[in-house]
Amino acid sequence: MTGGVPRLEDLPPLRGRRVLLRADFNVPMRDGQIADDLRIAAALPTIQYLRDHHAAVVICSHFGRPKGAPDPQYSLAPVAQRLGELLGVNVELCPEVVGFTAASMQASLAPGDVMMLENLRFHPGESTNDPAFCVSLTEPVDYYVNDAFGACHRAHASVVGPPRVLPSAAGRLLEREVDVLSGMLAAPKHPFVAILGGAKVSDKLGVIDALLERCDTILVGGAMAFTFFFAQGHSVGNSLVELDRVEDCKRLLETGRVQIPVDVVIAQEMAETASTRIVGAGGIADGWMGLDIGPESAAIFSDVIAEARMVLWNGPMGVFEMTPFASGTKAIAHAVADCTGFTIIGGGDSAAAIRQFGLAADVDHVSTGGGASLELIEQGDLPGLAALREGVTRD
Repeated sequence: MTGGVPRLEDLPPLRGRRVLLRADFNVPMRDGQIADDLRIAAALPTIQYLRDHHAAVVICSHFGRPKGAPDPQYSLAPVAQRLGELLGVNVELCPEVVGFTAASMQASLAPGDVMMLENLRFHPGESTNDPAFCVSLTEPVDYYVNDAFGACHRAHASVVGPPRVLPSAAGRLLEREVDVLSGMLAAPKHPFVAILGGAKVSDKLGVIDALLERCDTILVGGAMAFTFFFAQGHSVGNSLVELDRVEDCKRLLETGRVQIPVDVVIAQEMAETASTRIVGAGGIADGWMGLDIGPESAAIFSDVIAEARMVLWNGPMGVFEMTPFASGTKAIAHAVADCTGFTIIGGGDSAAAIRQFGLAADVDHVSTGGGASLELIEQGDLPGLAALREGVTRD
């Protein structure tokens, strides 16, 4: 289990110290502008705690997938500017990740100052977990705080390296993620309903098996549902099917606790202007593909969700970004928001959907890490959490 990670209060006195804060500022961008600043805002409580305790804050984050070298389109400059606006202070961006300039800028920080290093992935040592890169990253600072839950499933240098050499702790965001998700795994409230969507059964198989040990019911939607349809001998037309996962789907259906849709929205193309039909689960003709759960399925799923005392939702029910295929996901979002039990959104597209429909404030927890939350459910731990638990302790 994931308990036992050190918290901010476990750090030695912070006054006059420099703290390396690993944040997850991998925010969506559109035309060079930040499209959603949720991840930046989510880091504010940790940053403010460190500033209130008179520490200087050095923030590091990855952004996008540059190939281990500087790339202007992946600069953190817009993120530094937006963070400064939210904090009401100047957040200077260092033009490099490690090196002379980075070290000298950190050395000149006063208590309460905040600066940001350039994109971690501009350096090849980040993704290869290079010990020399970790040394360069940690030498100018005194302590380390990990608040990047969305990166904790990656054994990258900035995630697993610093706790080996610095007094370290989880930030407020990471602390909340660990408390909620590990609590869900250790002591679920029943009925416990999981809603899983997305494209591929193969991506969720391990998660489904792990959840079946704890869940009462798993509701399956999204493109992954069509491999289950195929396993039942249904016609799936041009819908996505993973033939090598059919036997797995048969096994899961035999548990009696995995429910799949009874009707679907189909179209001949995935387009905003597509003409759609609603058909029963077995009625997808050649040339047509399933792109959303149907209204009867949405109603059945919503009734199951309404009775739950705990709900986990990960993965949309259809291509919710397009109006003709958004109804199923929207219905589930409203059902989760209306549920009186404890509700958890497992990051990724589900988090985007719940925000798109204006319902994020009506659920108990929206995870900031889709891949990390799934791996935590499946494996029971994450490299970043293990590193914090096993790290050095100093007075």
